[in-house]
Amino acid sequence: MSASPSEGSYRYAQMKETTLHGDQRHLVSNSIPLPSDAGSIMDKDGSSTPRSAKRSRSELEVEDTKVHNGSNAPEDASSSDDDIGPALPSNVPKKKRRVLPYEKLYISSLPSSTRYSKSLMHRDQLAFITVTPLTDFLITSSVDGVVKFWKKVSQGIEFVKEFRAHIGEIRSVSVSADGRSFATAGIDKSIKIFDVVTFDLLSMLTLELTPKCVCWVHKRGASLPLLAVSDEVNSSIAIYDGRGENQNSLHIITGLHRSPVTLMAFNNAYDCVVSADENGMLEYWRPSGSYEKPDSVFEYKSSTNLFEFKKSKSTPCSITISPSGSQFATFSFPDRKVRVFDFPTGKLYRTYDESIPTITEMQQAGTALQKLEDVEFGRRLAVERELENPAIRDKINVIFDETGHFILYGSLLGTKVINTFTNRVVKVFGEQEPFRSLNLALYQGQPQKKGIVTVSMAASANPLLQDAEARDPMLVSTGSGKVRFYIFTNDEEVSKSERDIQNEKPRNINTRQQIEAKPAETGTSAILHTTYGDIHIRLFPEAAPKTVENFVTHSKNGYYNNTIFHRVIRKFMIQCGDPLADGTGGESIWGKEFEDEFSTLKHDKPYTVSMANAGPNTNGSQFFITTEKTPWLDKKHTIFGRAIQGLDVVHKIENTRVYKEKPEEDIKIINISIA
Repeated sequence: MSASPSEGSYRYAQMKETTLHGDQRHLVSNSIPLPSDAGSIMDKDGSSTPRSAKRSRSELEVEDTKVHNGSNAPEDASSSDDDIGPALPSNVPKKKRRVLPYEKLYISSLPSSTRYSKSLMHRDQLAFITVTPLTDFLITSSVDGVVKFWKKVSQGIEFVKEFRAHIGEIRSVSVSADGRSFATAGIDKSIKIFDVVTFDLLSMLTLELTPKCVCWVHKRGASLPLLAVSDEVNSSIAIYDGRGENQNSLHIITGLHRSPVTLMAFNNAYDCVVSADENGMLEYWRPSGSYEKPDSVFEYKSSTNLFEFKKSKSTPCSITISPSGSQFATFSFPDRKVRVFDFPTGKLYRTYDESIPTITEMQQAGTALQKLEDVEFGRRLAVERELENPAIRDKINVIFDETGHFILYGSLLGTKVINTFTNRVVKVFGEQEPFRSLNLALYQGQPQKKGIVTVSMAASANPLLQDAEARDPMLVSTGSGKVRFYIFTNDEEVSKSERDIQNEKPRNINTRQQIEAKPAETGTSAILHTTYGDIHIRLFPEAAPKTVENFVTHSKNGYYNNTIFHRVIRKFMIQCGDPLADGTGGESIWGKEFEDEFSTLKHDKPYTVSMANAGPNTNGSQFFITTEKTPWLDKKHTIFGRAIQGLDVVHKIENTRVYKEKPEEDIKIINISIA
C-alpha cells in the first residue's frame, strides 16, 4: 500500500518591472524558497526507510516529460504516489519580453532619418510648433508675437502666410480637435482666433486680464466652438464663443482650482478637459452642463495618482492627450520626469526620469544610451540647467505618435522615441545635432491613395500596396535659444551645407548697420502689474538711455513676468528682476553685464528706481525701488526711474513678513506695461 502525497502548491516567482530612467528597465525577482525534503518513502512491506537522496529538478522534469509523452516507463516509476510533499512544476515559466505587434510597421511610419533634413527661420526665437489634425497645416509661433502658417504638401511644406499676432510674447497656443480653429494668447491681453483652412485671422478677443493658457474645448463636429481661457492672476477659467462674435464670456468656472491654471488639454473621446494649476493639482471637468467631472472616468480622485505632482512638489509644463484619448503624458519641473497616465482611471502607467542627477550618474556609470566626451557632456549639461528658466520650460512638451504606443520628447541625448508598451527606447532623433529639442510636433502623413487598409495589409510585403500607401512623415522641433525650427523626414541624403534655409534676413550679418537702422527700444513710463497691485514708474531715458533700453526690452519680451520680489528690507528698499529668485541670476538684453550711467539724479527721495549690481559696471536685469532717502547709493547704482503712483503698493510689499530678507509669501510681477 503506497502513501498518498500531502496537499500543497508551489508559487512561481513573480517578476516586477520598474523603470528608473528612459534608457533602462530593471527586473527585480521576489525569490521563493524551494520546498523542503519530503522525509521518507514507504517500502512495499509497509516499513519506513529513510530517503537516501532527493531527486534533482532535472530528473523530475525528464520523468514528468516521459509521463506526458506516453512512454512505456514502469508504473511505479511514473506514479505520483511515490513522492510525499508538494510537487515541483514540470516547466518553470520564463520571463517573456513584451512584444508590441507590428512594432516595426509603427516605427516605419516615423521619419527614417535621425538627422534633420531642413531648417527654416523666424526673426526671433521659436516658441511653439503645432501640426493641425485632419487639415495638414504646420503653424509656428515665435516669442516676438509672430505666427506663420505652412501647408503640408506631398514632399515637405510650403509657406502660406505670416501674422504679427501680438505685441510681445505669445503665452499659449491651441488647435481644435477638428483642426479647423487655432488660437493664440499674448501678454498684450488679447486672444487671436484663426481659421486654419483659409489661414485667415477670424476674430480677436480683448481681455481685461492677462491670459495664461488657452484651449479649444469642443468636440469634432460641434456647431458652437468653445475656447477656454485661464487667468494669470486668479484661479478662474472663462469659456468664450470660439467664433469671436461675443467679447463677453459664456461662463466662468470658479472654485475648481485654488491657484492660477497653467495648462489645459481637451480629450475629444471623453468630452473632458484636464487642467493643471501652479501648485501641481490636476482636475477633470466637462466643458458644458455642470462643468464637473464626467461620469465616464474615475469616481473618486483618491483612487488615482493625480496627486503625484503635489507629492513631488513639481508642476507640469506640458499635458498631451493620446490620439485615442486613453492616456495623457506630462513633463514636469523641477523633478524633470515624464509621466504617462491612464486617462479614465487617472492611474500612473509609466514614469521616465530625466533629472540632471540621474543623467550625470548614468554618464559616469556608462549606462546611458550614448557615452559622451566629458567636454561635450558638460556643454549639454549647461544647456539642461538653463531649462529651469520659466520662459523656456513652458515651451517643453511630450507628444504621442498616431498609434498612442510611442511617446517622443527632447532630452540631453536627443529626441527620444519610447515604446511605452515594451518600455524601450526604439529611436533617437538629433543625437548628433547642435541643438536641444524643446517643442515637438509630429506629422505622420496621409496615404496618397486613401482606402480601407488593415494593419495586416500594411505589414505585408505587397509592393503595389506599399507604393499606394506611401507616406511622408515629418518630425518638427524647436531648439533652445534658436530662431530656427528643424524638420526630420525620410530624406537621408541632404548635405549639411544645404539644409539650413535662409528664409529670413539674417539678424547678425552686419550688427552695426542693424543697430543704426533700428532705434533702441525706449519709453517714458512703465506699470508694474504685481500680485499686490500696480506700481506706476516714470522712466528717464535721457539720463540713462542704455539702462532704460535694457529695462524696456526685457519688459516687452516678458523677461520679468512671474519673477518675484526676492529681497525686501523695511525702511530701505524692495528688490526684484531676478528669474532665479535668489539674487544671483539675471542678465542684460546683450547677454553680458553693462556699464553704469550716472547723472545728476540722486537718491535724495524715496521711490527711486535703480539698478542692482555686484560692483561697478556689473548691471544685468535686477532693479530696486527705495522707500527712504538713500544718499549713500549715489554714484554706485544707476538711477533710471521713479515710482509716481501705487506708492501704497510699494509700502505694502515693504511691510510684508520676510525671512532672511525674502518674503515668506511670493509677491510676483505679473508683467510690465511700457508707454
